[in-house]
Amino acid sequence: MQSHDEYENHPSTIGRGIIWIWRLLPSVLVISMITVIIVLSGKIKSKAELIKTEKESQISKEVQVINVETLKLYPVKLKDTITFPGIVQAWVALDLLSEVNGTVVEKRVIEGRPVQKNEMLVQIDARDYENAYNSAKAAYDAANASLLRIQQLYKDQFSTRSQLDEILAQVENYRAQMDTAKLNVERCRVKAPIDGIVNHMFVEEGQLVNMSTKLMEILQIDKIKVKVGIPESDVDDVRRLDTFQVTIDALSQKVFTGKKYFLSKTADTMARLYDLVLVIDNSDHLILPDMFARVEIVKKQIPDAIAVPIYSVISIDQRHIVYVEKDKKASLVPVSLGIQEKGWIQIKQGLNSGDHLIMTGNRFLAQDQPVNVIRSESQEKFVIQ
Repeated sequence: MQSHDEYENHPSTIGRGIIWIWRLLPSVLVISMITVIIVLSGKIKSKAELIKTEKESQISKEVQVINVETLKLYPVKLKDTITFPGIVQAWVALDLLSEVNGTVVEKRVIEGRPVQKNEMLVQIDARDYENAYNSAKAAYDAANASLLRIQQLYKDQFSTRSQLDEILAQVENYRAQMDTAKLNVERCRVKAPIDGIVNHMFVEEGQLVNMSTKLMEILQIDKIKVKVGIPESDVDDVRRLDTFQVTIDALSQKVFTGKKYFLSKTADTMARLYDLVLVIDNSDHLILPDMFARVEIVKKQIPDAIAVPIYSVISIDQRHIVYVEKDKKASLVPVSLGIQEKGWIQIKQGLNSGDHLIMTGNRFLAQDQPVNVIRSESQEKFVIQ
């Protein structure tokens, strides 16, 4: 058996392992720190190389010559416009109604035919009204003859005043019946109340019609109306204008000049729009009712504006810039913008007539970067329309 002293002088295997690890711990810490330093040094070196590469790339970009296209600026006419939809309407759309009862015995017009005022269009059977006229005329003639006799008797004091008044009333009554019968006979001959075109026929020969039966529709389109709804915010601009440009899409986008005919004083209760009615000459009948129209309203005009293509303006945050070419270098110019028309925008401040605006290639530029003008245009050739 080993004594206690021998046990202490000969530790177990586990104890020897712990002592061995404890002795190696400083070395492990040193090696770990060296490894971390090496890794960090590599990353710092990679970062430095990346920064160096970016700087070299930036330097390369600064000295790179960019191909651009320029536009020499001149004052142009610019308009601030807004377009509203409208509907074409006939100048007059008239429903011709029957004023008597009877049978249609003759129809003298067809759809699409021009008619003149007072031209005979439809004949309604008038025999009943002619008989009524003849009866009323006979009664009138008899009453009138009696009136002459009573007047003579009254003059000779053989008749009373009441008798004279009674016969006078009969004469007026028969006269009214005769005039009404005569008017009904005339109403059987339906005539055109206006010049125009027969757009629709609603009756045929042999058809029985009553009073207020719709016989036909007559349109006047020698001039037409265009009705447009104007928002409240634009009423003041419209009020100051007298002429408008009207585009009819159905006629290959042909443009007509419309004159203001009427601007309503109250707004539609549902849409809250004020009705603007324009009149357009249509003597060739090219424009037809119910066609769709686009009405251009010019809110503001600038006769000598400096304007550039919208795509040439670069927006950064709340700033707007353009580049101009000076001595084969790009010059950055802050600008203040104004009204737009089509693809052009007004430059209120920053550019002047004669400047060479860089239109294309400007997205790759920096201040004082060399440029190569591969194409140059003059704004005098451009017409904004």
